[in-house]
Amino acid sequence: MEIIDGKLTSSIIKDELKEKVEELKKQGKTGSLAVIQVGNDPASSIYVKNKKKACEYIGIGSVSYELSENTTKEKLLDTIDELNNRSDIAGILVQLPLPKHIDEDEVIKAISPKKDVDGFHVENVGALCVGEDGFVSCTPAGVIELLKRYNVEISGKNCVVVGRSNIVGKPMALLMLRENATVTICHSKTKDLKAICKNADILIVAIGKPKFINDEYVKDGAVVIDVGIHRDENNKMCGDVDFDSVKEKVSKITPVPGGVGPMTIAMLMSNCVKAIENM
Repeated sequence: MEIIDGKLTSSIIKDELKEKVEELKKQGKTGSLAVIQVGNDPASSIYVKNKKKACEYIGIGSVSYELSENTTKEKLLDTIDELNNRSDIAGILVQLPLPKHIDEDEVIKAISPKKDVDGFHVENVGALCVGEDGFVSCTPAGVIELLKRYNVEISGKNCVVVGRSNIVGKPMALLMLRENATVTICHSKTKDLKAICKNADILIVAIGKPKFINDEYVKDGAVVIDVGIHRDENNKMCGDVDFDSVKEKVSKITPVPGGVGPMTIAMLMSNCVKAIENM
């Protein structure tokens, strides 16, 4: 069994991006990432801090907007509009979740697709669907990067994606299709989930339930990617996969923490560099 180390891989990617940013600067190409946070959700604040740190590390600017919890939708949309029109801003990111009174879909659609480094805009999702170039959402892109860098053969393999969210499950399935896997998407209404998962050469789990997938769902020698992140009853971090239960059966597996998580920010930085290239 091999551990797929997302922490190590993400630091390698950030070093590669650092070099790329230096090259772009020599060509006179620079740009910053604008991060907007509404309210002060503690988890969001940590994510925002990590994103700023990553920008600093690879050598791109970051501008942050910390808006109060009761900011109006109009004020937020005005801020986005201003950033869309600023030539020094390469990427715009609105930290989710937003307070209940603001419609997330409307906010995501307001970001220029050319600056949508999260890859959530309907134009970028559509581009992924039809195989055109665009920004791909960071977590699924990170999973593909991990599989490739750990030499996991994707083409022709049975891939099962558990979860159908717009942020992970759906784009994940599309990316695996693009890599010529045979893809099955499972969700809360799927019948006989165990049997389907057991057929997977590559099992990608983004179901949002701690330690839900145990050894009964996994076939011998499968590659297991765990996108979930939770705290267990002892306040220890865990994923959607019961790591201890499945580790003896798999050929490769991502741990939690230190698996997919760090890759999300690495791929966000990759999208930011791409946005600067496209400016």
